[in-house]
Amino acid sequence: MRRSWQPLVTGLALLAAGSAAATECEDDWICVDAVNAGRNVELHARNLRDYPVTYTLRIRTHDNIIRGASIVTSTLEPQATEQVLVLAGGDGRKGPDYRYSLDWTVGDKDAVHDDDHLYSLPYAPGRSYRVLQGYGSRFSHTGLEEFAIDFDMKTGTPVHAARGGVVARVEESHDKGCWEDGCGRYANYIVVLHSDGTTGEYYHLMQHGSLVEVGDSVSQGQLIGYSGNTGHTTMPHLHFAVYRATTWGNTQSIPVRFQATDGIINRPRRGARYLAQ
Repeated sequence: MRRSWQPLVTGLALLAAGSAAATECEDDWICVDAVNAGRNVELHARNLRDYPVTYTLRIRTHDNIIRGASIVTSTLEPQATEQVLVLAGGDGRKGPDYRYSLDWTVGDKDAVHDDDHLYSLPYAPGRSYRVLQGYGSRFSHTGLEEFAIDFDMKTGTPVHAARGGVVARVEESHDKGCWEDGCGRYANYIVVLHSDGTTGEYYHLMQHGSLVEVGDSVSQGQLIGYSGNTGHTTMPHLHFAVYRATTWGNTQSIPVRFQATDGIINRPRRGARYLAQ
């Protein structure tokens, strides 16, 4: 979930000296265990949660001691552990000398989106809100964010689940919105994990604006929170998109279709208003 507009705490930059067995964890989500195996060290990734996690790990060393690729991207299933790579022994007096970095995000990098699924608009039935940015809007919906949508919603507007799933992440403690570098850390959000391994993500919510908690099951159309003006933003609005996990803690937005009162929306247009069914 690392994004140019939203550098959230979904990734970590972790550097470790590695001559002895050790464990480093981030936010009770993912750990890297350095396990002594004779003169070698095995690096294991361990998922602490009940949701898939995609991580990228990169090893830095001055010696040719890596058995395997120096950069590994993989998805860990819930509560799973896997060996990432092996570092060969050092000079016989100490173990291998290395450093590593790790980034991660929720979701499955190999998720196959159910393109037949029709999403609900993320607000109450019978209501409509102007689209500030649709698919491919040049202001900020490019690259990883190409298929995100911004809806013009006042602070406190009810937000409804566009698709059912399980709540994997919630942040609702912030009360600040701004446009300078680093403002993304102040965003409030809800992340819902879908059955196909993608995530539906709702951003810029108001402080204490979540009505759900991590682990809750939500149904399509359910009221889950209230929009706001937190994070990297210039005005109150709701940012919604469906994502697939990718490398380095990033996520790639996916085009989805919405069911509105007047029919199916294949490509939400900037300036349009769609009446929720």
